[in-house]
Amino acid sequence: MIPSRLKPFQTAYLRVPFMKPILPAPAQKAVWPGLSRGSLPLFLTENLPAGTLKVVFTQDVEQALRLQTAWQFFRPQEHAVFLPDWETLPYERFSPHQDLVSERLSALWQLKSGQADVLFVPVSTAMQKLAPLPFMAARTFWRKAGQTLNIEALRESLVEAGYSSVTNVVATGEFAVRGGILDIFPMGSEAPYRLDMFDDEIDSIKTFDPDSQRTLAPVSEIRLLPAHEFPTDADAQKIFRARFREEIEANPADAAVYKAVSKGHFGAGVEYYLPLFFEEECATLFDYIGENAVAVCIGDVHAEAARFWGDVKTRFAMAQGDETYPPLPPQHLYLNDSEFSGRLKPYPQVLPEFSSPTHTLPDVAVNRQAEMPLQALQDFQTAFNGRILLCAESLGRRETMLGFMQQHGLKPQTVGSWQAFLSSDAPLCLTVTPLAYGFQLADTAVLSPADGKESELTAADTLVGNIAVITESDLYQYVARSRNKARRKHNAVSDGLLRDLAEINIGDPVVHEEHGIGRYMGLVNMDLGEGGNEMMLLEYADEAQLYVPVSQLHLISRYAGHAADNVHLHKLGSGAWGKAKRRAAEKARDTAAELLNLYAQRAAQQGHKFDLNEQDYQAFSDGFGYEETEDQAAAIGAVLKDLTQGKPMDRLVCGDVGFGKTEVALRAAFVAVMGGKQVCVLAPTTLLVEQHAQNFADRFADFPVKVAQLSRFNTGKATQQTLKGMADGTVDIVIGTHKLVQPDITFKNLGLVIIDEEHRFGVRQKEQLKRLRANVDMLTLTATPIPRTLSMALEGLRDFSLITTAPSRRLAVKTFVKPFSEASIREAMLRELKRGGQVFFLHNEVDTIENMHERLAELLPEARIGVAHGQLRERELEQVMRDFLQQRFNVLLCSTIIETGIDIPNANTIIINRADKFGLAQLHQLRGRVGRSHHQAYAYLLTPEYITKDAEKRLDAIAAADDLGAGFTLAMQDLEIRGAGNLLGAEQSGHMEAVGYDLYCKMLSEAVKEAKGIEDISDKFDTTVDIVTDAYIPAGYIANEFQKLDIYKRIAGIETEEEKDEMLEELIDRFGEPPKSVLSLLRVARLKALAHAVYITEIKQTGSLIKLTMFERARINPEKIPELIAQYKSSLKFNMAENPYFTFDLKNGSVAKKRDVLDVVEELISQMRKELITAE
Repeated sequence: MIPSRLKPFQTAYLRVPFMKPILPAPAQKAVWPGLSRGSLPLFLTENLPAGTLKVVFTQDVEQALRLQTAWQFFRPQEHAVFLPDWETLPYERFSPHQDLVSERLSALWQLKSGQADVLFVPVSTAMQKLAPLPFMAARTFWRKAGQTLNIEALRESLVEAGYSSVTNVVATGEFAVRGGILDIFPMGSEAPYRLDMFDDEIDSIKTFDPDSQRTLAPVSEIRLLPAHEFPTDADAQKIFRARFREEIEANPADAAVYKAVSKGHFGAGVEYYLPLFFEEECATLFDYIGENAVAVCIGDVHAEAARFWGDVKTRFAMAQGDETYPPLPPQHLYLNDSEFSGRLKPYPQVLPEFSSPTHTLPDVAVNRQAEMPLQALQDFQTAFNGRILLCAESLGRRETMLGFMQQHGLKPQTVGSWQAFLSSDAPLCLTVTPLAYGFQLADTAVLSPADGKESELTAADTLVGNIAVITESDLYQYVARSRNKARRKHNAVSDGLLRDLAEINIGDPVVHEEHGIGRYMGLVNMDLGEGGNEMMLLEYADEAQLYVPVSQLHLISRYAGHAADNVHLHKLGSGAWGKAKRRAAEKARDTAAELLNLYAQRAAQQGHKFDLNEQDYQAFSDGFGYEETEDQAAAIGAVLKDLTQGKPMDRLVCGDVGFGKTEVALRAAFVAVMGGKQVCVLAPTTLLVEQHAQNFADRFADFPVKVAQLSRFNTGKATQQTLKGMADGTVDIVIGTHKLVQPDITFKNLGLVIIDEEHRFGVRQKEQLKRLRANVDMLTLTATPIPRTLSMALEGLRDFSLITTAPSRRLAVKTFVKPFSEASIREAMLRELKRGGQVFFLHNEVDTIENMHERLAELLPEARIGVAHGQLRERELEQVMRDFLQQRFNVLLCSTIIETGIDIPNANTIIINRADKFGLAQLHQLRGRVGRSHHQAYAYLLTPEYITKDAEKRLDAIAAADDLGAGFTLAMQDLEIRGAGNLLGAEQSGHMEAVGYDLYCKMLSEAVKEAKGIEDISDKFDTTVDIVTDAYIPAGYIANEFQKLDIYKRIAGIETEEEKDEMLEELIDRFGEPPKSVLSLLRVARLKALAHAVYITEIKQTGSLIKLTMFERARINPEKIPELIAQYKSSLKFNMAENPYFTFDLKNGSVAKKRDVLDVVEELISQMRKELITAE
């Protein structure tokens, strides 16, 4: 029964068992005692006033993000905003990443415009001074469809606002103008926009995909925020110069930053001069939130403010003396601790206390070794006598927990949200949410205001029902943090092994199949009186020049040999190229014969042909939280094709660390399991086994699939159950280390073996694997394949897929090679910890690792340091890694045991001590442990004062290869430097260098096909089209040469009418309506494909005559030729020469009405196909 005086609070009481605390008045404080870390966010969501901005000040970033996550779970209808930090240290010469600036500007705009319901901000971020409010207001624009717009004026405005003019828009703060089309990626926006102009009016606004550049969906209006947190126009530069001279006691002539800004350059670290860009005083966060907010202070925010202000002053003192970047005094950039407290004072302040044991859960952890593992949870449920909500980190974990609990007598009901739990009457529920802390709410304690006056509610007022929330980390020892950031869609198909001509620069060596090695000198437009055409200019020995029509780009490939820089150019017409080609072809034929035996063994084997249920497969694919990159989609497609054929698969998927190889394996496993086969997944370390087991369980949660793991961490009983399940077929997918390939392991119906990090398995394990290869599909994953594996793949002995496209928002790891210094280490670690991240410190000497631990603890007392190395007992090592995952440690001092460890998105700095002792591939693997989220990651390679020349070369290579997807590049370098072993014979490399890697591989592939009887090389021919018409891409349509080459190459690959139409759609979408010459180019490409299908080697127009030369071994029906000629009367003739040909006269009256020559020829070729081509 609810007391009558509580009737007004009835709704709140029935929803959650909390008493309403008293809210403080302005300039007053109210302590809300009796809370725990778990109950705090729920209590705040229920008791802070709706309709008023709530500002939650935290001591660090991690705390703010956890509270934001919890708030979104308990109150999903409210707009919870997080204001990120710059993620740099004060006075550091680094600029914040553009995405962070975008998020900050978006958060500030939402605050100012009243769109935020609650703001989460760390104290250090709140102390930072911000651009004045008028700056944001004056430089924020709205654009709507139908508005009049001067595109040139807008271009100038965007440049003044700090946007970058680019060719292709892919990141925030960029724009591109192409005729009447404007592409722009506004700051604070989730997607870029394409504005299509009709004269001076905005005809339409659509979002588009920055990867494929294709439009997605129409929108009515867009918001344009400035590109920086400071102005960049000429007036701002004048103000900067004047204020620099006023505020900084340094000679402007010596200051690099002064000179750079004067020239309109805004380099790294210029943000720490932000106040100098404005005449008025900078604003603070308090100016943006206004006067009517409620402040919530988590922990002692004043002590944190004092600590941070001390750090700022220390960093200022360190920065003084640098004449090139003289620091601005701290009071210009930050509020000091007293000012922060003074600005906070006028607001109503809620001070929650969350150390009370009242809401803290007892120990409910699962004890896997006990006979009744859930005894603690069951005891709590009995004693608690209330309703309990269990929280799983993911859908997969939910299914695992459900199965485990049902097995031990508990049957929780699944619910979709917090509201669904409150509405349910089930005593035990299970949901999916990444809450960090659990809690229990039994009888509610009295809450009093800070002034000591008793609240209206008394202890006698108890509530109906008790509630407990138990998170996965309460039940289990660890839980991985997942970050499901949506990736953007790639619709295009992967463009082969190397990006080839689209990456070529002027002066680079290229190989022309007929003329040899020359240098690319650019594209030139030529009109030889037969219509304009674009040509590729190549330079050969003795400055001889060759003009290649863009329709023949397929004959040209990049030269990728060992000596690309000093390559010997061929003489045109000298015969030397012919000899080099013949020698290489002979060697290719010899190699092909050697390979043929190996091919024959594989070809003779029969594999299982899997059927693909499209509906089930689509349902499984939808469970992927991201969308595939183009390479990933191509790799998945290749694997599916392999599985649905009757031959055993042996495919290598080479993709950089974190580029999505695991998803390829998951899709393959799904097809195999749904086809009634078992799947075996091999990983080199126990930690990686555990991560894969988690991933597989997550993805197969909604399917009737049993996933088990087999490693040394299993109990004896669990191992026996798994082995029994493998033998009797009840276990569908088993994941384990090399233990899985021992002779005593048996499978009932093994169909697919997946090997992760293949380069980490030794020769003995690979020999054991060979016995599985007879009729089992093999899928191998690696980031840095060993040279022999890579060579086998490149030679075609193993099928090969390459994933080189980075996931959206992934940033390349910034790599620094530095001598060992404590100051560098402290700065690097502070930068990461300040943004709430974690650090790997790699020290690969177990004997001295404890000494390093003491040294780091002294250097950085605020860090929580864990130690992990191979000499720890398995359980200890596992516990350390799990604690690091759970963020109980924020620094992990470790050996190379982390090289293939668990994916930790929150760890974004790695410091490698004695980096000179590591190999190239190993350094790349270690560097790949960080940078697995959208944050900027850093790798510091520390060296002693003197290192060997080889070590210096390796470190230079790893520092230079800082692009995303550099793993394959490094592996190729390794292959070129070390060779491929004895697999293909020692002489091969010389021939490869003589003709270039691409052409040699093509020759080898052709030789193998010929030797196998699949293809007769003498049946190969090319088709050229030389018709009097303008067929090229004018510079006014696509100005960028790289883009133009890429489009030319793709147009040259058109074979069907559908492909032509798709290309046309993309061109209109990206560049606007194409001119006639581009339309003709598309038609010529399609015509060429049609002609090739009817064995025409050349179509050449001379005046009104069209000559169609036939391939000498054309498979046509000669008896039908007279019938074809009769259809065209006197206009078509046939000549039986050495190379037979048709001639067609355009002057003939019967075709005079068809003025377009392309139409005439296309119709003729269609008729030839219909009449002459014999069935294969």
